[in-house]
Amino acid sequence: MIYTKTKALQSLKPTSAWRWEGTEYSGLTWLDSSSTKPTEAEIDAEVVRLQTDYDNKEYQRKRAAEYPSVVDQLDDIYHNGI
Repeated sequence: MIYTKTKALQSLKPTSAWRWEGTEYSGLTWLDSSSTKPTEAEIDAEVVRLQTDYDNKEYQRKRAAEYPSVVDQLDDIYHNGI
């Protein structure tokens, strides 16, 4: 997954209203008077944070795919008395 500035803005200000035209920061129109518009540096930092977090969890995603879910494991224990 590749994180975008839009995803970062949604992460930073999940309840705020805004409109973004294009890909440049100048295209961001802040519509929420109850919160402040994040700076371009804050949005860029959030993109890096989200991407790093996602990349660092690659091992966990691959490992989880190799095992049944906890629900399935508990179901097997219940039904098979393991």
